[in-house]
Amino acid sequence: MGGAAAAAMAFTIVPRDVLGGAGNTPPSEKLNVAGVGVGGMGVSNIDAIAGYSEENDVVTISGENIVALCDVDEKYAGPVFDRYPKAKKYRDFRRMLEKQKEIDAVVIATPDHTHATIAMAAMQLGKHVYVQKPLTHSVYEARVLTEAARKYKVATQMGNQGNSGEGVRLICEWIWDGAIGPVREVHSWTNRPVWPQGIGRPKETPPVPDTLDWDLWLGPAPFRPYHSAYLPFNWRAWLDFGTGALGDMACHIMDPPFSALKLRYPVSVEASHSYDVREMWTRWENKETYPRASIVRYKFPARGDMPAVKLTWYDGGILPPRPAELETGRELPESGTIFVGDKGKIMCKTYGESPRLIPEAKMKEYKRPAKTLPRIPKGADGHEQNWVDACKGGEPASSNFEHSGPLTEMVVMGNLAMHNPGQMLEWDGENMKVTNLPEANEHVRREYRYGWTL
Repeated sequence: MGGAAAAAMAFTIVPRDVLGGAGNTPPSEKLNVAGVGVGGMGVSNIDAIAGYSEENDVVTISGENIVALCDVDEKYAGPVFDRYPKAKKYRDFRRMLEKQKEIDAVVIATPDHTHATIAMAAMQLGKHVYVQKPLTHSVYEARVLTEAARKYKVATQMGNQGNSGEGVRLICEWIWDGAIGPVREVHSWTNRPVWPQGIGRPKETPPVPDTLDWDLWLGPAPFRPYHSAYLPFNWRAWLDFGTGALGDMACHIMDPPFSALKLRYPVSVEASHSYDVREMWTRWENKETYPRASIVRYKFPARGDMPAVKLTWYDGGILPPRPAELETGRELPESGTIFVGDKGKIMCKTYGESPRLIPEAKMKEYKRPAKTLPRIPKGADGHEQNWVDACKGGEPASSNFEHSGPLTEMVVMGNLAMHNPGQMLEWDGENMKVTNLPEANEHVRREYRYGWTL
């Protein structure tokens, strides 16, 4: 397939009028943007959208209007609240959306378990949404948000910045050019987790800090007593709140193979994992945290002229087999991907950056094809602006939900398999159903706490 045709298939999936943006905010006008969950990663997203800079104690804001900021912990978010004094402040995103009708777009950077409910509430009101990775906590939520983005015709983006970078585009162009021949095997890995996993629920029940709305932080998750083991950062480890090392990093690391190999639904997923030996025989009785290390094996069917492919994920310090082509003294990156083709291999770092054919001698011999995919200005650093442009009627954002929804489904399918270690789950992607182990389907769609809906 030619480069231009492949580019159209991979990066322009649906027309502009389906994804929204056209006829909304003119490019010459500034968006009114709100942020939900701004104490952590959200501040960098907001700063990028606002064009915030500080030099010699002089603050400059050259981008969009930040009109509202929402966080359930006013102390944690306090420095961000102070940074944007003109923005109205909220604890509850529902009250924010109800009161401030002028909001055009919402940035959501809360823990994984609340992404879907907040994004859906915003989209139903016609607001454009930028949602941090992973898009959702479950397969079902990802499918529903993808469909909602089509229905409400809003501009969307998931916060996997590497998708706007140069690396993923080079990988696509090289693989489509036949640089390593048909790809039948891929290995992706990360150094995460860098937070405690494989642990049980804390027994202490300290008081909830006065500055935190604990019930609202829990959102749709089952109620449990407050503990500092969960927030502000380590929530990623807990099954009720986060998506573990896989959910945290695979939306970055597995995006290049998802794009370059035109993947969608796997036909099967299988997982194995490791816990502390003291927890080995009770690991799924408490069902509290993700494992300390895991391997997930995905199988995908043939796609057009591309053959069936196996994609293996490794975390917790486990690495793939070292390629024989990798020169002595050259190390695998801490996180990255290796594409195994019939005629060679490509290795890249975490976000798809620095792709190289290996060995280096083969890279030097390779005659690179012309660049056929559209580039994002500033690459990964322009990811938020890429969404802003889409909100103002530009082309669909690089990682809009038509792309990032199915990507997230693929990623969190791995966590579905972790609930059934050693079992190969046969997957009907169109119907979101495990066909050979019915009890596994309880994790496709989780039950929300009373009072919460999607």
